[in-house]
Amino acid sequence: MAKRLLCAIDGSHASEKAVDVAIELAKGLGAHLTFLTVERVSPETASGSPFWDSTVLGAAELQAHRELETAAARAKAAGLNNVECIKTYGHNIAAAIIDYTEKHGHDHIVMGSVGRTGVARLLLGSIAAEVVAKAHCPVTVVR
Repeated sequence: MAKRLLCAIDGSHASEKAVDVAIELAKGLGAHLTFLTVERVSPETASGSPFWDSTVLGAAELQAHRELETAAARAKAAGLNNVECIKTYGHNIAAAIIDYTEKHGHDHIVMGSVGRTGVARLLLGSIAAEVVAKAHCPVTVVR
């Protein structure tokens, strides 16, 4: 039985649905719930880059903060108190989700997927598919 759930969020519609599923799972199991967002570019990586200025980076940081705050508020409104919000960085988002999950003892991952198929999936890849294939624990994919 899961005791530590991780819900990976990115602000997408599928991610919002995953938040609802994660909240219900955490309530039903009495589990700790972590909301995680992964940013591709860290402030350290962006420094000195001609492609990232402080305005763009600041806007991305603010958006990630709002997404985490919204998820936490929804969990608390549903009666959950054992909730945390984490922002991490990693060029490979799936690897960052898996790494965080393993290092912090989570035993179930919930995440959204936009359900791309065919050529779009081949060109863009699928973060959810990679997490399902490589995670050490069960993964619930919400569409």
